[in-house]
Amino acid sequence: MKKQFLTLALLPAMATAQEQLPNIVYILADDMGYGDIAALNPESKIPTPALDRLVKSGVAFTDCHSNSAVSTPTRYGILTGRYAFRSRLKNGVLVGHSPSLISPGQETAATLLKRAGYHTACVGKWHLGLDWARRDSTKALFEGNEWDITDSSNIDYTGIVHGGPTDHGFDYSCIIPASLDIAPYVYIENGRVNAPVTRHAPRWSDEKARGMWYRHGDIADNFTHQECLDYLTRHATDYIAMRRGCQQPFFLYFPLTAPHTPWLPTKEFEGRSGAGVYGDFVCMVDDVVSRVCKALEDNGLAENTIIVFTSDNGSDWLQSDIDTFGHRANAQFSGRKSDAWEGGHHVPFIVSWPKGIDEARLCDEVICTTDLVATCAELTGVPVAEGQAEDSYSFLPALRSAKLSEPLRPFTIHHSIEGYFAVRQGKWKLILAHGSGGWTLPEANAADLPAMQLYDIEADPHEKNNVAAAHPDIVASLTKLIDSVR
Repeated sequence: MKKQFLTLALLPAMATAQEQLPNIVYILADDMGYGDIAALNPESKIPTPALDRLVKSGVAFTDCHSNSAVSTPTRYGILTGRYAFRSRLKNGVLVGHSPSLISPGQETAATLLKRAGYHTACVGKWHLGLDWARRDSTKALFEGNEWDITDSSNIDYTGIVHGGPTDHGFDYSCIIPASLDIAPYVYIENGRVNAPVTRHAPRWSDEKARGMWYRHGDIADNFTHQECLDYLTRHATDYIAMRRGCQQPFFLYFPLTAPHTPWLPTKEFEGRSGAGVYGDFVCMVDDVVSRVCKALEDNGLAENTIIVFTSDNGSDWLQSDIDTFGHRANAQFSGRKSDAWEGGHHVPFIVSWPKGIDEARLCDEVICTTDLVATCAELTGVPVAEGQAEDSYSFLPALRSAKLSEPLRPFTIHHSIEGYFAVRQGKWKLILAHGSGGWTLPEANAADLPAMQLYDIEADPHEKNNVAAAHPDIVASLTKLIDSVR
């Protein structure tokens, strides 16, 4: 018999009278582009059969955007329904030892769904900060550069880790603190590191392939980088198996560690794609989706479970990668992860719900990853707490009907890694930056370009024709809109 990672003792008493509410499984890929999924990009060099099946059986949003072009702020937006620039994080991302970003008492998708009677679980990459226990409370937790810690001796890995999922509405959790390339490399289960931390991993890289590296740092005795994705997937599927026969609905937030660096496909997936090691790792992500779907089917839960698949931002896919493999991870869009250009935040968003979606279709409504909280509120009839989730709009109407009388969102804010703003309203997109706002064309390298970029996204999805000079009235209106939100 296959070993189960979870025990029934971790699950609370079953609720009753909730059969009509659907289960929700939210799968968040890490740095995966819109163009990676074959059903959304016929020219993709990566086979994605499991994701293709979701596209062909559900609603695939063709104009979805992560609220930021990088990891931490997008995750904050998903769980809280707020743009992350409203928090202390104005640019960049957190690291493994950063303090918790979500404020105590902040509404999250998990706290709302718990009020609706759901059991809630978080399995995967957290990357929203944690409040680590200290050996000596009078000393700094860490010393040195935040990305290159020289002294982590004051962290108490045997103590309770606060500020994580268990403090923000999740009944069960098994997480890694940040990305797979950011220390410490430990699994935290229900607020405690679940194995001794007696080792220190050196910085590792394989110069034979791009994307094969991670930073040095503390590593738990049960942690192996190459096995992390499988370890977390087994926890997720075991959790699903334990919901078999339960009347209480569940919410599983499953943020993956892939295909973010280090690109570490197992031998089973080596050579599966035509897009190198990265593409093979995306194949492994697709297999994770297949395993989740199978767990739902095997346990009689598939019919009334909403599966959402999306990504936290665009792929970090370079022009040199496109030249080498002929694969466009971010489809036709300009830029990549980090950018205010479309490639930074235009992400796949697929919703499967056999019981609730009558007809598979593509949907061109503009939605944002901040929209989960409001959607859960409309789905369950439980209102969002007052003054919370102010940037969240329900996309449930688009699941129920192919034709809507008005847009789901009045406008959508985009945010780059360097903190530059953009706004999308209707067909117009305004970027308040000289260049990409991120890594593709940094501000320092684009000072001779216009400070305002206006694009007609419907006519020019590649963002090649800046029409700001021809439409000063639209520039003024959208600038005022950004200022009002900011």
